[in-house]
Order: sequence, then C-alpha cells, then structure tokens
Amino acid sequence: MSGDSKVDTISRLAQWRIESFGPCSYKRSDAFKVGIWNWHLSIEKNRYLYIRLFPEPSRASKDQPPIARFVLRVSNLVHERLLRTSEDFVWPVDSTFHGRFMIDVEFLDLRICQLNGADPISIWPTDGSMQSLSSQSTLGCLSRMLGEAIHTDVTINTADGSLQAHKALLAASSPVFQSMFLHDLKEKESSTIEISDISMESCMALLSYLYGTIKQEDFWKHRLALLAAANKYDITSLKDCCEESLLEDINSGNVLERLLGSMVVPIGETEERVLDILV
Repeated sequence: MSGDSKVDTISRLAQWRIESFGPCSYKRSDAFKVGIWNWHLSIEKNRYLYIRLFPEPSRASKDQPPIARFVLRVSNLVHERLLRTSEDFVWPVDSTFHGRFMIDVEFLDLRICQLNGADPISIWPTDGSMQSLSSQSTLGCLSRMLGEAIHTDVTINTADGSLQAHKALLAASSPVFQSMFLHDLKEKESSTIEISDISMESCMALLSYLYGTIKQEDFWKHRLALLAAANKYDITSLKDCCEESLLEDINSGNVLERLLGSMVVPIGETEERVLDILV
C-alpha cells in the first residue's frame, strides 16, 4: 500500500488525503472502522471521477448490512446520500482533480439491521435518547447523593428526626433556602435548618422531590405536607403539582378533609372547589 492510503477518523468523520492521483486509474484506501464495520473509500478515473464508499465484505456486513446517511465532500463539491447497500455507494464526480486533494465523509446517521428482523436502529443515540440517558444518569447520581449522604453539608432537623442534604441543591430549588445561605443567618453559620412543623418522613418526601427521585406513592401520601412546605419555601413547581393533584380527586367522601387542609394551608382553587361541593 502507498503512503496515502490511510484514512484518518474521529467520531463520525473520515478523511482521506490523496497526495497525487497521477496516471493511475484506480486507488483504494486502507480499511477504517466506523460502527461495527470496516469501510473503504476508492476512486476510479474514467470519463468521470467515481468515488465509492463501501463496507469491507465480512460476516457483519452480510448479516447486518449498514444503512448509512452521510455527506461526501471533495474540494468544494458536496454530495449527501442515503445508502442501503454497497452497490449504492458510488458518486460520479463530473470534475478532474490533479495533484493533491482530500475526500471527507461525515456520517449523519448509521443504522444497523437487527438479526430478529426488527426495525434498524441507530448506532448513535439521537438527541432525544441522549438527553434521556443523560437525565437518567443524573437522577441516579442525585439519588445516591441523597440516599448515601454523599458530601452533604447541611442538617435538617424535623419534628421527629434529622436528615442530611446539600446547600447548593436546596438553594437552587427554593429562594427561601437560597436567602438563608446567602445572608448571615443562623442557618448559614450552623449549617442547620430547623423544620419542626414537618415529620421526618414527609421531609424525606420533600427532599426526594427536590432531588428528582420521589415515588408516586410517596407524593400521594405526603401531598398536604408537601403543599405546606411548597408554600413556606416558595417552591412553585411543587405547589402546582400538589394543588393539581388535590383538585383531581375531591369528592363528597374527602371534602371535609380538604376543607380542613385549606384552612391550614392556602390551596387556591381547591378551597373554592370544596365550597362548591358543600353547597
């Protein structure tokens, strides 16, 4: 192989530098790997300059042929193709190149045919799935930070016990907590927050909400206490969730409970709904 047969790759990009095509009529690159396949580029000079991209014949390319969408660039010429078989990977360029030039390949998508006959799947996560994977990973980390008390820096004393949390997350979730830690208040100096009007179990539900790991059953069980905390600490999203949930299941069987709750905690439309049922 000549010295200009190597293809440089990074992520989804491949670049073949051809120092000189010369008098020869055919040149093929070394193999380069993208996905599960080894690929080759080739150029052939005839009436046109034919540029070909194809997977190396192998068991993988036979059993699971690639479905590729990519952009080919040669000098100032750009060509985008959706290619399903190796026979389609040919681009005739109506131009003549002399001396040094480069061929760039940018894979926009690369799908693999599944052995079970299901729809082909991309070997790269889409924006949506990448965001989902990232969110799941982040939530897993936050869950561990709370559950294992990893590098906690504030203690919350409740009516019947204490919990550990993180100042930064509390401050980001509530302007009231943020104010506590910004100004020279006792919470900042002692790294302790006193919340004597909430049980430890309900406070854990509150923290689980703030850390993004709350379970539905815990939300339902503690939503009145969560609503009180949301009002007290100005956590708007939690307040909206609690009010909406309470509105959805008001009926004649729990109307008095809701009325008593509305006397303790301002719950907006819920109080009006309760009075409508009583009337």
